[in-house]
Amino acid sequence: MRYTAAHWGVYKIGDDGGLAPVETDTAPSRIGRGWQSAASHKGTRIASPVVRKGWLDGDKGAGRLDDSFVEVGWDEAISLAGQELDRVRTDFGNGSIFGGSYGWASAGRFHHAMGHMRRFLNLIGGSVSKVNTYSSGAAEVILPRITGFTNHHLIHEMTSWPLVAENCTLLVAFGGISAHTAQVDPGGSSRHEISDWLAQMANGKTKLVSIAPREGDLPGAEWLSIRPGTDTAMMLALSHELLANNLHNEAFLARYTSGWSQYRSYLLGETDGQEKDAEWAAPICDMPADVIRALAKRLARERTMISVAWGLQRADHGEQPVWAGLALAAMLGQMAHPGAGFAFGYGSTAPIGRPVRDIPWPAVSQGPNPVTDFIPVARISDMLLNPGETYTYDGETRTYPDIRLIVWTGGNPFHHHQDLNRLNHAWTRPETIIVADHSWTATARRADIVLPATTPLERDDFMLNRSDETMFFMSRCQEPYGQALDDFQIFRRLARHFKVEEAFTLGRDTNGWLRAMWQDVCSLANDNGFELPEFDEFREKGRCGLPASIPPKTFLGKFMADPEGNPLATETGKITLFNQTIADMKLEDCPGHPVWKMPIETLIHADEDEYHLISGQPATRLHSQNDMGVEAQASKINGREPCDIHPDTAKAHGIKEGDLVRIHNRRGACLAGVRFDAGLRPDCISLATGAWFDPQMIDGQPLDVHGNPNTLTLDKGCSGLSQGTAAHTTLVRIERWSDPVPDLTVNRPPRINPLIN
Repeated sequence: MRYTAAHWGVYKIGDDGGLAPVETDTAPSRIGRGWQSAASHKGTRIASPVVRKGWLDGDKGAGRLDDSFVEVGWDEAISLAGQELDRVRTDFGNGSIFGGSYGWASAGRFHHAMGHMRRFLNLIGGSVSKVNTYSSGAAEVILPRITGFTNHHLIHEMTSWPLVAENCTLLVAFGGISAHTAQVDPGGSSRHEISDWLAQMANGKTKLVSIAPREGDLPGAEWLSIRPGTDTAMMLALSHELLANNLHNEAFLARYTSGWSQYRSYLLGETDGQEKDAEWAAPICDMPADVIRALAKRLARERTMISVAWGLQRADHGEQPVWAGLALAAMLGQMAHPGAGFAFGYGSTAPIGRPVRDIPWPAVSQGPNPVTDFIPVARISDMLLNPGETYTYDGETRTYPDIRLIVWTGGNPFHHHQDLNRLNHAWTRPETIIVADHSWTATARRADIVLPATTPLERDDFMLNRSDETMFFMSRCQEPYGQALDDFQIFRRLARHFKVEEAFTLGRDTNGWLRAMWQDVCSLANDNGFELPEFDEFREKGRCGLPASIPPKTFLGKFMADPEGNPLATETGKITLFNQTIADMKLEDCPGHPVWKMPIETLIHADEDEYHLISGQPATRLHSQNDMGVEAQASKINGREPCDIHPDTAKAHGIKEGDLVRIHNRRGACLAGVRFDAGLRPDCISLATGAWFDPQMIDGQPLDVHGNPNTLTLDKGCSGLSQGTAAHTTLVRIERWSDPVPDLTVNRPPRINPLIN
């Protein structure tokens, strides 16, 4: 049997080349239904290497946003890319090259686009890199300070679902638990079970409470409709109610936390004159004070799990809901009890809450980067627009580099980044941009040298996931499109140009790498007491099972069992409710303990015709992957991304379901098709991310005609601590679109002049 895998599932390859989810996946992802059609979409696959005409003419990026391309052969494309890399590193140094590609790329262990790119760049002197993610950038900086662990580590250490289902009697989910993001796993997944766990809990002894602006963010739960961006205020009020009614656990706070006295003073208003009680929070959160008080009593009475979604920290002051949620759970004092305490990210990706093997499966080594400079990932426009300017990050004052050349592969910043019109402008600043990709994304269309890459369906690899019971050999199920090459082969050719091919390949071809990596896997398995088949047997059978007994995890389990013997790697060895190191940074937007800060854009101070934009993840694709596939396309309305609005909101604007609307603010505008959702707050509009960016000039103004919400989102660091994205702090206006509907351009290739021999 042959198999293949993606971030959204594992599939059997039929005799006809079609895909079917494996039998262990009883709730397969919607995303997979559009995978093959997206990968074979002739209008958007890159068939051959091309070079932008204006770049060949020497415009140095000025015409990058709207230009034609010239088809070239692989040898010429590699030569041009190599010459340009060499020119820039010679004239300006490797610190002027940005190799911080960001994106999900492939679920395979070998064909990881960014891994091959960085391995190559590091062999020729390195490049400026990126740190953190758009998904959880604020948490990735605050969590090591307050728990001693990185978010990457905590993903695999979160309390396991079986313990929650067995022991928890009240799960309170700030931001809900999304079924959309629960479809995906960076390492691939052979099952989707979060909905099953939630259903089991709802039908058992666990009461589910969702505190979110949309009822559907946790189906079947009791819904407390909160004003977006105010979760921290509600957490503080709940904490105050616990304190005021002596429902908090002083013994737990003394043994497991530090800084309680400072945080207590803030809750009581001793430091700023404002008690953080329910009456204070009610008008901020648009939540009755009696509801807040009643919930606080329930938290103390039940075996409670406080769950915080990743989406809450993708906002202005994004560190605060993570910190305040952890502090609320600490005050309850239940973290040492199985199935209770604190969770960050349930549903945000599939593996959170699964038991995991503590085995570091191998990946392709990138080698050391001789360039130590980096930027927080969400500050790319700031870097390109403001070389030489300073910014703060995690206690440091850093300087933006002067980037002359960008190499990007395996991702699409014109999906992930905010304020895309600003990024459009910033993208013209570098002298050269080299992109390797399989499809004509907005990033590829804005490149100077474009190198066609294969998709995972067009190559062999294998899937290893520490939280999955099965390993799968990923067999090629279709031929490479046009002249597309694997990323390994692309960067092998570039390495040859620089005479570092042997160091890049270690003398191995793709098959040699797969065999060597599998041998490392087998050695690790032997070290952990089990055996795996030889490589040829694994390839032939397509899968192999692993020992199924993985003990469940408990959040900070070793510390909870013995805090003195297993101190945390924080400044005090405990959970820090007040953190002196952060306080000493003297950041106005992120002081030394959890606080309420008014967002820069908020419904609290909005005009009557302004709405909060919710830009969550879609059900039909992973970010922008598969947007041209049949599943995503079937969800469109008149070819545009659907937006959800409350029927009363639509009525106020004379809008009917199925209409097109123009959503706009001072940063930009986009079109979207209307769906009604009576379970959405009337002061909100929901427009999922990932529609391919299609900006056009309509009546002299830029308009994304496809429906990408990042045309509208705010591009600023959420604080001077993490500089994470603040995408979920965005206000917009809406109006019915009655003008002619513009044609899309994203579903066809750019203008390409054919190769002339």
